[in-house]
Amino acid sequence: MARKDLLKNLMNAPAPSDEARVAHRSDRGAIGAVSKSINELKSRAIIEVPADLIDNGGLADRLDDDAEGIAALRQSISEYGQQVPVLLRHSQRDEGRYEIVFGRRRVEAMRGLGLPVRAMVRHLDDRDLIVAQGQENSARKDLSFIEKANFAAQMARAGFDRKVICDALSIDKTVISRMLTVTDAVPEAVIRAIGAAPSAGRDRWLALASRIAGHSQDELIAAARGPDSDARFAAVLAAVSAAPRPSAPLPLRSANATLGTARRSKTRAVLELTGAGRAFGDWLIDNIHEVHRDWLRRQGGQDD
Repeated sequence: MARKDLLKNLMNAPAPSDEARVAHRSDRGAIGAVSKSINELKSRAIIEVPADLIDNGGLADRLDDDAEGIAALRQSISEYGQQVPVLLRHSQRDEGRYEIVFGRRRVEAMRGLGLPVRAMVRHLDDRDLIVAQGQENSARKDLSFIEKANFAAQMARAGFDRKVICDALSIDKTVISRMLTVTDAVPEAVIRAIGAAPSAGRDRWLALASRIAGHSQDELIAAARGPDSDARFAAVLAAVSAAPRPSAPLPLRSANATLGTARRSKTRAVLELTGAGRAFGDWLIDNIHEVHRDWLRRQGGQDD
């Protein structure tokens, strides 16, 4: 039955219009082949674009300005020319201008030299731009773990789902989850205060993220001191890993005697009952259940 319906639909299909027939013939003929070849050549063509017509596009992928690296790149280009083109798209806001998909450092170097930028230009929407930028980043070995993690976090905040983020960075969901665990725990201002930290890999960033609770953003930024980003990361990790200073003991007194001392921290309370409080300590151990039950009742809780 389904086959009969299919044949019926094919037999009753409307005849193609004259324009469609012409287009179909031109696609299959020599003219269509030439047109297709010209369009493909245009899409692969490299043009020269004045650097002052190029703006940043997409998401920020680097955490450090890398002035020394750009200066070295500028020197290399001045000697050997721009060997690798950048990828641009037409500006979505200003006609006649362009936005960088990838190749920001090369554009910056060419701008410093006052030379036009050799570029490929593609028609990309915002989603395609971010995915292309992410795929370029995933292939680059000079981006650190936290730079890639920060890029993934920016994609997540922009509303891209996990699959798109995974496809853009060529990373599986488990690695993306660990990246976002770090960027969720460590404030972006702290990440930027530290910088790229190329020697600090995933495990050390996860260690920082696991120990950061209880430390304020201002405290962490103040701790980010050092001659380079690796040193700043080490300083912040040391600050959150340092053992907390013990609090001063508090005396425990009854109406007419000192029973011992108590110490409080974020995670525990320690009672030390000595001297006149020693016998009370033994009684407290034997009757702790009743004491706790009375405390629950006073708190409005339930009997346990």
